[in-house]
Parts: sequence; C-alpha cells; structure tokens
Amino acid sequence: MRCNVGKTDRWIRIIVGLLLVGGNLFNYYVLHNPYQVWANIGWIPLLTGLFRFCPLYLPFKISTVEKAR
Repeated sequence: MRCNVGKTDRWIRIIVGLLLVGGNLFNYYVLHNPYQVWANIGWIPLLTGLFRFCPLYLPFKISTVEKAR
C-alpha cells in the first residue's frame, strides 16, 4: 500500500473529516438528533487522510504526493 495522498490533500481530508464527525457527534449528543449520516461519511476523509492512502485514486492512477527530485 503506497501513499497516494499528498501533504495538502491530507490536511484538507483530516480537517473536513473532523468537522463532519465532530459536528455530527455534537448534533447527536447535545441536540439529541439521531440522524448521523454525515458523521459516518466523515470517517472516510478522516481515515484516508490519516493513512495517506485513498483507494479511489488507484483505478485512475492519481497521486497527489510530490515526486522527489
């Protein structure tokens, strides 16, 4: 499993994932709203950012990692 998520892409994914998961956990525990669809979707960018690997990039041969000089 090679890294295919670059530095900027990684941080964007982590921030978006934390916002989605955190916001929806607040929505559930504080506002008592049981709909947590976005919290579950938020785990996808969070985990792909943490592991620096996106399986959807593989079939398209996309990599946002900068090449070494």
